[in-house]
This record gives sequence, C-alpha cells and structure tokens, in this order.
Amino acid sequence: MIWSLLKILLFVAVVTAVTFGAVWLAEMPGGALVTLGGVEFTLRPLEGVIAIAILMMAAWAVFRLLGLLLAVLRFINGDDTAVSRFFSRGRERKGMKALSDSVLALAAGEPKEALSRAKVADKYLGAPDITHVLMAHTAERAGETDLAEQTYKELLESDRTRFVALQGLMKQKLAAGDSVTALKLAEAAFKARPENVEVQDILLRLQAESSDWAGARATLGEKARRGVLPRDVYRRRDAVLALSEAQAVFDDQVPIDARERAIEANRLSPDLVPAAVMAARSYINEGNTRYATRVLRKAWEAQPHPDIAEAFAEIAPDERPDARLARFETLTNLRTDHPETKMLRAELLIATGDFPAARRALGNLVEGADATSRSLALMAAVERGMGADESVVRGWLTKALTAPRGPQWVCGQCGKVHAHWLPVCDSCHGFDTLAWVTPPASDFAMPGGAAMLPLIVGAPEAAAATEAVVEDVQPAPIDPSKTTAPAAAKPEEVYIPPPPDVVLADDTPPSRAN
Repeated sequence: MIWSLLKILLFVAVVTAVTFGAVWLAEMPGGALVTLGGVEFTLRPLEGVIAIAILMMAAWAVFRLLGLLLAVLRFINGDDTAVSRFFSRGRERKGMKALSDSVLALAAGEPKEALSRAKVADKYLGAPDITHVLMAHTAERAGETDLAEQTYKELLESDRTRFVALQGLMKQKLAAGDSVTALKLAEAAFKARPENVEVQDILLRLQAESSDWAGARATLGEKARRGVLPRDVYRRRDAVLALSEAQAVFDDQVPIDARERAIEANRLSPDLVPAAVMAARSYINEGNTRYATRVLRKAWEAQPHPDIAEAFAEIAPDERPDARLARFETLTNLRTDHPETKMLRAELLIATGDFPAARRALGNLVEGADATSRSLALMAAVERGMGADESVVRGWLTKALTAPRGPQWVCGQCGKVHAHWLPVCDSCHGFDTLAWVTPPASDFAMPGGAAMLPLIVGAPEAAAATEAVVEDVQPAPIDPSKTTAPAAAKPEEVYIPPPPDVVLADDTPPSRAN
C-alpha cells in the first residue's frame, strides 16, 4: 500500500517537473540556427530539445535495423536462431539480471525478495529448468509451501528436472510428517537416481521405520555396491536389518524363518548382542544347547551384557544354584576384569549362599566412580546375607537408588536412552545408532539388577517404599523373570538370614537350597 502510494507520488512529481521544464524552455528567449543543405532553420529552445530527442531515437532505430540486418544475414548463412536471439536479447538481459538478483537475495537470507526476483526471471527467460527450481527453493525458504509444491509438480513433467522435483516433494512430505507419501516419493527418487547418497539414507530410514526390512536390505546393498559404505559398516547394518526381520517373523509366530534370520544376523555381526541372544534362543527352542552355548560364549567374549547371561540361564532353567555357578564359568572365565562379569559372578554366588565370595567378586565395583545401582544393590544383598545390621543394608540401598545406572542402550545421535534395543531410535529416527554405553546424564531406565531390591529389603513396609522409589526412577515396569539376578536362581531357592529385629515379607523363612 505504501509502495503504491510512493509510486503515484513519484509519477506526479515527474510529470510536474517535465511540464515546468517545457514551459520554461518555451518562454526562454533566443534559439538555435541550423543550416541543412543551404537551408537555414531557426529552432527555439523547446524545439531544439525536441529535435535532439528525435535524432537520438532515429540513431537508435538505425542501429537496431543494422543489427536486424546482420541477424538476417546470419540466418541466411545457416544460424537458425539468429533472428529469434535478436528479438529476445533484451528479455534475456532482464531475465538474467533478475536471476542473479534472486540468487544473491537467497544467499543474503532474504527469501521473499529472492522469490519476487525469481518470478521476474521466469517471466523473461522462459527457461523453467532453471527458474522453476529456483522458485521452488525460494518459496520453501519464504514459507510458501503451496507454491513450492505446485512448482515441484510442474517440474515432474520434464525428465531433466524430475529427480529434483521428487526430492523436493519428498522433503516437503517429511517436514509435514506424511511418512507414507514420503516413502513412495523416496522410492521413485531412488529409482530415478540410485547413486544419490541423501536419497539412499532417507529411503533406508523410512523403510526401517515402516518395518520394510527386505526393502531396507536391498537399499543397503545398493549403497554398498556403489562404494558408499565401508564393508564392515555394511555387514553390521545388514545384520541389524536381518535381526529386525527375524523379530518381525517371531511376532508372526513363524519360528523357523525367524531362527534362520537370527542365525544369519549373528553370523553377519557376532558382537550384535540382540542377534546373538535371538540366535541362541532359536537353538534352545530346537534343543541344540551346544550351538546356543557357543553363540553366547562368543558374544560374551566380544561384549559382556546382561541379556547374554539371561539367555545363557535359559539353556538349563531348572538347575541347582551350585550347578548353575559351575556351568556359568563358561562366561565368567572370559573378560574377568569386565564389570558385567564381576556382577554376574557375584549374583551366582549370592544364589549359592556364599556371600563372602560374592563380596570378593564385586571387588571395587562399589567404590567411587565404578559404583552403579546394580553393584550397590548386590552389595546390599551380600550385607543382608552376612547378617549385617538393617541400617547398613538400607545405606547400600540408598546409595543404589541415587547412583549411576551403568551402561544402557543410548542413541549416539540424540542421546536418548532406551529400555530395550531398537533398530531405529524412536526419538531422532536414526538407524543403527543405539550402543550399550554409559549415558552422560542420570535420567534413564533402571537396570535389571534393581528388580532385586524388593526381595532384599524384606519387611513389607520397606519393600513397599523401595518399590515406590524404583517406580519413580524407571520409565517402564521390569519383569523380574527377565532380569539377570533372578535368572541365577529362583527367589525361593535363596535363604538370606534377616537381622533379629526384621521379619521377612511372607513371615515364613524359605528353605535353604542345597
């Protein structure tokens, strides 16, 4: 509105100035004497100015005619576009200037000005391969998504710009949260240009999010074939996809296919803990305990993990605590200095009632920076088993509830902690970004060993208080049957003598395991 008013005022001012100038020249005395072919002409000042303007226009017309004549001569000599270039030269100059102005405005962070100049360039140049792409990008930056989408759809009609249009529409749908349409566009863009790394990554992520594991493996294979991924990274991610495919088959209750995919995932990446656990359980289901033991032993040697110990306990779920302690030496004799190995051995010794040995097995895991919730909870169990005063036990439990939780499944991109391993982070949607590491912050899932706390505390009111604190700390309920500690022995098989003034929760001491 203000700009239109300014243009009107400027027009009025120019007309007024020209009028006053013409009147002033008309009233000015004197003139100019021009002799042409022996004939003299006397021109007043106003007439002189008009004559000069006419001469200038005549000179311009002569030069234009000469240019046209040259263009015709070039056309006669075989240059088919000479005449058309002559007539469009001015439009091209205006269009190229508008195009350069649009690019400069976009680089300067002025998307609205860039969009305005891009429209002018599109009007004069008539080259949609360039101007429409620029218009779509500037419209996106200016927040005009409808215009950008319409422009991208127009670009779909040309084979030259089809890929750019697909890529632009795909990003728009991703920004709008329409992952279904984005997946279809990503597939079309991948088909049009499979070597594009950005499209490969987006397609792989969308396929993983939609549980299209077979399609994701095909995309990953194409990335490896084109040399985008190192061989070791490809094997690792292919194992993750094979494992995810196996989990999906398990959900459909088709254990044969699941077993084959789980074994394949473990073969591709033996250090992938979920793959090793699933492969071992598939062997256990078919009664092949020797292969299950071998898979878990190799996985433990690569990366000790409580899920591996849990699966190893499932090989012989009803064995006595002393027999379990002996069988678990297959794992505990490996990586003896690893904290997970020390805590596993301590849990097994607690199950057999050998509390002093359990204390020695923990070593320095209850001191300083090495102390975690799980190791401190185990220390509370040791103290209770050795008949320590209730205040000592409660002191260890208090430390356990405020201590770091130890390693967790942490996303390497966004830092979110997950209670269970997932192929795709549910926060940042990163593929294969979860690693078993210690988080830098304290707000994360409670480890499985903390599920022992209600069993250790004993008294009903103390157990209720401890359970309340545990529920406040952990985001999801933990099934005690799936933790490492109960896997070492059933609760009723362990006898922990209480202090004289403490009564167990069920008021009846369980029988001691042999």
